[in-house]
Amino acid sequence: MAPSLDAHLDALRATYRRLGPAEAAAAAEGGALLVDIRYGALRDRDGTIPGAAIVERNELEWRLDPEGSHRLPEIVSHELPVVVICNEGYASTLAVASLRGLGLAAVTDLTGGFQAWRAAGLPVAPPDGTPTRPSPSVADLTVSPPDGQPA
Repeated sequence: MAPSLDAHLDALRATYRRLGPAEAAAAAEGGALLVDIRYGALRDRDGTIPGAAIVERNELEWRLDPEGSHRLPEIVSHELPVVVICNEGYASTLAVASLRGLGLAAVTDLTGGFQAWRAAGLPVAPPDGTPTRPSPSVADLTVSPPDGQPA
């Protein structure tokens, strides 16, 4: 019989140390990158964590590959501490497993996700009616203007 999703998550979580909200905030203060992988409707409904990079889950591996041409500008090393944040701490576990498979040794996730962060009273930028957008990659920041156009 195949394991349940809960058993799979438990097995994955046994391979690394997850952080609680206060620990994640302290890690960010110490230089860790918080990465919000919630989909836009949740960010637009609940707000965002100030300073967290926003990366759609389907682009996560490309944005966090230190050698990738579409990485986030902050991702310069496989050793950079990263805390992945989803809505409630489930999807982030699966994301951590994938990122660890890419050699990101210092990646973890937030137990309870964004909802635990907010419940802990940590800073949240409330929604302002403007749709949130993913953080730009280095490729987005280095796009050359068309020929004959000023840079």
